Amino acid sequence: MQIQGTEMKCKEELEIKEEPIFSIDEFYQYENAFPNKSTLIKHQRTHPGEKSLQCSHCDNTFSTDINLIRHNATHTGKTQYQCKQGDKDFSMKCNLMIHQITHTGEKPYQCSQCDKAFSTTNKCVRHQITRTGEKPYQCSQCKKGFPSKKVLIEHQRIHTGEKPYKCSNCDKAFSTNSKCVRHQITHTGEKPYQCNQCDKAFSYKHVLIDHQRTHTGEKPFQCSHCDKTFTTNGDVIRHQLTHTGEKPYKCSHCDKTFSHKNNLTVHQTTHTGEKPYRCSQCDKAFSHKSFLKAHQLTHSGKKPYKCSHCDKAFLTNSKCMIHQRTHTREKPYQCKQCDKAFSYKVILTDHQRTHTGEKPFQCSHCDKTFSTKRDLIRHQLTHTGTKPY
Repeated sequence: MQIQGTEMKCKEELEIKEEPIFSIDEFYQYENAFPNKSTLIKHQRTHPGEKSLQCSHCDNTFSTDINLIRHNATHTGKTQYQCKQGDKDFSMKCNLMIHQITHTGEKPYQCSQCDKAFSTTNKCVRHQITRTGEKPYQCSQCKKGFPSKKVLIEHQRIHTGEKPYKCSNCDKAFSTNSKCVRHQITHTGEKPYQCNQCDKAFSYKHVLIDHQRTHTGEKPFQCSHCDKTFTTNGDVIRHQLTHTGEKPYKCSHCDKTFSHKNNLTVHQTTHTGEKPYRCSQCDKAFSHKSFLKAHQLTHSGKKPYKCSHCDKAFLTNSKCMIHQRTHTREKPYQCKQCDKAFSYKVILTDHQRTHTGEKPFQCSHCDKTFSTKRDLIRHQLTHTGTKPY
């Protein structure tokens, strides 16, 4: 518990940038009373217009000495505190102490409302606020509420357009430090998060957590419209769009809309013709990174996605999921104009043309048009005389 004591002392003396450390009860009973004058003066600087300490390198101002010192380190790169168990450096001793807990695995701060434990008091307090549902920090521009001041500040940058965190490898800038750190890994290719059940490694901790559920079978994310559960939050969000039919992402080149931003990005390359992802083993290039990854598996012969109902394996997760519907008989794609449902999106699209009367597939030999590509191919055989069966 030496680290715990040091962390508490450090945070009391240095007033770390995150919210003050209180118990959850003290947090809500806090009435702006202060034990001494110096603490009152520090508090008063948190009010608008009371940031009298200016950075000598830029125009940023701060309400406390320690926040100014921390900020100055982003200019000077000075990191005098080094972790002896790794190669990480820190500009603040208290941040080093907090970091060292990641090596010991110690989580001394227990939530009073559930079994979860945390490495720092701030994380524990923030967690407890999410359990109560309280959102005491309100945005003055859109009236949205947030559980912590840090999240509110990050949200407010949506309104101001501020991106104070700059990548050290390129010109990109980000609204939060975490987004900047995630981006910088794309330059280094670092994958520090190793799965303890297989040999896979990941650049981001949340991707590792999602991956580990493929081993445990855990599906903690439930659809609010039906009983289905999913291994990742992204999967449940994508699934829920099959209920709502919402397509919020619109192409700037044409009228098409998409349920997912990723699908829009892929579609837009059909306008630009851009194929920035090139295979290192052949001369093929692809418009999207996921297409390149799927292609590279054709060189290795690997089929990492295994069906949970039979022995078949697939190159991509999407192909595996489509196959599994032959076992489950799942029909997630519902027609809005009648009560029919389908296992595959492409079949739903074909079906919807029976309502609209659309026939986008035209024969190259005559003027006839068809509602499905399959019908067109069958028709074209009458011109060629081919008898494939």
